[in-house]
Amino acid sequence: MQRKETRHHSPTRITRRELLTAAAVMAAMAWLPGGVMAQAGNSLPASTSALPKRRLGALQVSAIGLGCMSMNGGQYNRPKNKNDMIRVIHAAVDQGVDFFDTAEVYGPFINEELVGEALAPYRDRVVIATKFGFDVGADGRINTTNGALNSRPAHIRKVVEASLRRLRTDHIDLLYQHRVDPQVPIEDVAGAVKDLVGAGKVRHFGLSEPGPQTIRRAHAVLPLAAIQNEYSMLWRGPEEGVLALCEELGIGLVPWTPLGAGLLTGTIDAGTRFEAHDYRAGNPRFTPEALQTNVALVELVRTWALRKQATPAQIALAWLLAQRPWIVPIPGTTNPEHLRENLGALGVRFTPAELVELNVAVAAIKVAGARLDPRRMGDVGREAPLPTSR
Repeated sequence: MQRKETRHHSPTRITRRELLTAAAVMAAMAWLPGGVMAQAGNSLPASTSALPKRRLGALQVSAIGLGCMSMNGGQYNRPKNKNDMIRVIHAAVDQGVDFFDTAEVYGPFINEELVGEALAPYRDRVVIATKFGFDVGADGRINTTNGALNSRPAHIRKVVEASLRRLRTDHIDLLYQHRVDPQVPIEDVAGAVKDLVGAGKVRHFGLSEPGPQTIRRAHAVLPLAAIQNEYSMLWRGPEEGVLALCEELGIGLVPWTPLGAGLLTGTIDAGTRFEAHDYRAGNPRFTPEALQTNVALVELVRTWALRKQATPAQIALAWLLAQRPWIVPIPGTTNPEHLRENLGALGVRFTPAELVELNVAVAAIKVAGARLDPRRMGDVGREAPLPTSR
């Protein structure tokens, strides 16, 4: 699950016009092996069809992907014009992005349709990730009888067939379980996906926000390519075991809301308030009281942006990329300039000493407010039930 990183305008230092001007400098620079820019520094990369790659298990993707969830509106913004969003996706492909994230429940359905239409001309060049796991009916309504979740094998098969049609493809490159179903053993879930892999309809398997033992149990049935969890300077939960587990098992990590739901773009301050339709209006980390504390992170990324001649968003993404070589953030955007800005994070480098300094500074800031509201908190970090004896 990814969230669009809305940037609220406020009087801050580096303008996007200045950043885009800096991109011209990058046109003359070559990418070094491994996706690190030559020592010339931290400017934005010029449009390129060869972004550095990273591995998610056996799957190779661009080092930054594109989260598409918000392109139909709902979480942060009003609905967007479909043709405008297709142009954003095409711009991402033109700039070397080959990893796109969607889900059945986004819309529901219409986000997969958008992504399928936009990527149809490029299907052999891109990796499409989608998700199952919610109990969405054919009419788009979510059945809340069992907590809105459904990962029963028959339902997974049905969802995949529908997703293939909406995505205009004969295979899904990466299929995640969106949330762990408390009523279905993960062995049954992984077994169903394994059958779909055998049938050629799915190529790689992943989980989103699972408990650690669920990761181990799923991986034992069908090797996982990726775990998609929230991870950013604002929420560092994966550092408490998930990163080590991914490293042990050879699984990649795909952080959703890698810009801290927009906080780390540097454009939110203690006085920022959100419209009623914006999910942050009810998020505990974005209450007026919590923001008084959490803007310390804003000041931190602003300071480092000036130091590295980058933007706050680029610092936040570059920090994530520097944590492990198999981390692939998927910032969402509906704005072509923000897309280009996000990709500019690939040109930001930290020396080992700088990374230690930044990590210490991030760890010293105690974030105020719970990660999610109580209802949503119950769906993350859950362990799947054990199989019944047969």
